[in-house]
Amino acid sequence: MASFPGLNHVALTVRDLSVSVPWYEALLDAKPVLDEDTEPDFHHTVYLIGDGGQLFGLHQHATPAPDGDFSEFRVGLDHVSFGVADRAELEKWAVRLDELGIEHGEIKDASYGSGLSFRDPDGIALEFFCAPAA
Repeated sequence: MASFPGLNHVALTVRDLSVSVPWYEALLDAKPVLDEDTEPDFHHTVYLIGDGGQLFGLHQHATPAPDGDFSEFRVGLDHVSFGVADRAELEKWAVRLDELGIEHGEIKDASYGSGLSFRDPDGIALEFFCAPAA
C-alpha cells in the first residue's frame, strides 16, 4: 500500500470575501493565484503558500452563512496551523501580527511544541506552531 498522502490544500468558508481577502493578503503577504466564480453560487480565492506548493483557499457561497462567528466547539474544523521553524520564528510572527493589528494570544510552550494563536475576521482559529527544540 502507498504511504498516506500529505495535505494538498485547506479551504475555509468565509462570510464576506471583501473583508477576508485583504485580511489574508496582508497576513500571507501574497496575492491570489486563483480568484474566480466556479458555479453560479460559489466563489473561491486561492493562495499558494509555503515552499511545498500548498494551496490555501477562501470560499464564499451565495447561500448566506448562519448567524454567529466560527466556533471550534462545533463539530468540524477546530483550527488551521501554519508550521514555522522554531520559537524565534514564532516571536517574529507575534511582532508581525502586532504590525498588522491582529490580536493574538501569548506564545504557549508545551512538551509537544509551541504555538501562537489568533483569529481571522470570521473568528476562525488560526495558529503558528513549531516542534519543540531538539
